[in-house]
Amino acid sequence: MQTFTCSCGNRLFFENNVCMHCQSETGFLPDYLQLAPIRQIDDQHWKTDRVPDRRYRKCANYTAHHVCNWMIVEDEGSEYCLSCRLNKIIPDLSNTANYRRWYRMERAKRRTLYNLFKLGLTVVDRKRDPRNGLEFRFMEDIKQYDPYTQELVRYKQIMTGHQTGTITINIQEADHSHREAMREYMNEPYRTTLGHVRHEIGHYFWDRLIAGSSNLDRFRELFGDEREDYKQSLEHYYKNGPQANWQENFISAYASAHAWEDWAETWAHYLHITDTMETAYDFGLSIEGHALPPPLNASDDIKVFANEYLHAIAFDDLLTDWMRLTILMNALNRSMGLRDAYPFSVSAGVSDKLRFVHQVIAAKVKQQANTPQTKPNTSAYAAGPVYTDKPG
Repeated sequence: MQTFTCSCGNRLFFENNVCMHCQSETGFLPDYLQLAPIRQIDDQHWKTDRVPDRRYRKCANYTAHHVCNWMIVEDEGSEYCLSCRLNKIIPDLSNTANYRRWYRMERAKRRTLYNLFKLGLTVVDRKRDPRNGLEFRFMEDIKQYDPYTQELVRYKQIMTGHQTGTITINIQEADHSHREAMREYMNEPYRTTLGHVRHEIGHYFWDRLIAGSSNLDRFRELFGDEREDYKQSLEHYYKNGPQANWQENFISAYASAHAWEDWAETWAHYLHITDTMETAYDFGLSIEGHALPPPLNASDDIKVFANEYLHAIAFDDLLTDWMRLTILMNALNRSMGLRDAYPFSVSAGVSDKLRFVHQVIAAKVKQQANTPQTKPNTSAYAAGPVYTDKPG
């Protein structure tokens, strides 16, 4: 992810709601993919010198809960920003600890959305498009106690997963101690809130980009047949472990559980690559005299990225630069006594899968650029596969 610049010249980061140098309030402008200093002009409206002819409002979750820093163009009908409109369920805020957890989940969601928008992909909420829209449910395990004995009388575990456009994430994943315990228990080298959101978004885009499309045959060649019993496949994985020699064909052990999980894991890694490469370029990073090229164009026009990067830059060049960068990232972490930042190996088989994700996104962006805008389909949202990922 790129950084931004305040009017005073100070560097701004994506989550900032104030410039730490001049104390100007800041807001993220989804229509320009820019974080900018803002100034209040009346009770409800704000302006920025970056877009002098527009007035903005703060997202309701910015003003009321401080878990968001996104702005809304004045004439938009919602009190919530583009990101917060995707929320179907938020955590129970009577539990004050959930504010911290919710903030961390929102941060991961907004970073993922930024990544998708820079790629040129579109995301709409379920109200605008009930059939193809996306929604999030951030929930905690349901526990009910007997009011007299205080004994636990009902318990329901909230499973992180995706079902036909609805992404559910157990809010406990935002607690570092819980997530680290689950990472150890599941024998995973990497587990983050951002990784969860990117993985689940991958399931969502499988429905949008692969299911019923001309991409399905090639998908099955690379990832396997998604028609294999999903529940049975996961039960086999948790009972017997990953496929033998899984490193030869899968980015992670979990990816070997089923074709859908292989796609979601590979998709998440593609987002890891493009977002981290943008950060490296933004800081002018060179490795052994090799300057990393811009994977995400710095222009305000997000279609520039699709045209100049997805189509013009060879995927093999991107992957070569990524491998250079991960060697450096891991070496820096080891110098600090930390785990490797990227504890994965990209085999030839995994490279082919990542290339396929790259090509599918490029084709979708090109199709969107050549398709006139139409009213979203508001017919009933069709039932589809249920993905119930890793326990906890």
